[in-house]
Amino acid sequence: MNKRATLTAQLRRAIDASQLSRYRICKEVEMSPATMSRFMSGKGGLSMEKLDRIGELLDLRIVSGKSKPAKGA
Repeated sequence: MNKRATLTAQLRRAIDASQLSRYRICKEVEMSPATMSRFMSGKGGLSMEKLDRIGELLDLRIVSGKSKPAKGA
């Protein structure tokens, strides 16, 4: 069985890979640096509102890993 990374782990990677600093992300989404630190270390979570705001800021999209067969195939 192929184990995929959780959405939380993927979000952490996206934050680290972004061109924005964690501090800048915190300022943009109105979140404390302490909350970001807890989230990034796996010791805390984020509200749906903060998840949405980070997703919008980083232009993230959820894509299904299951591919559909092409029409006519």
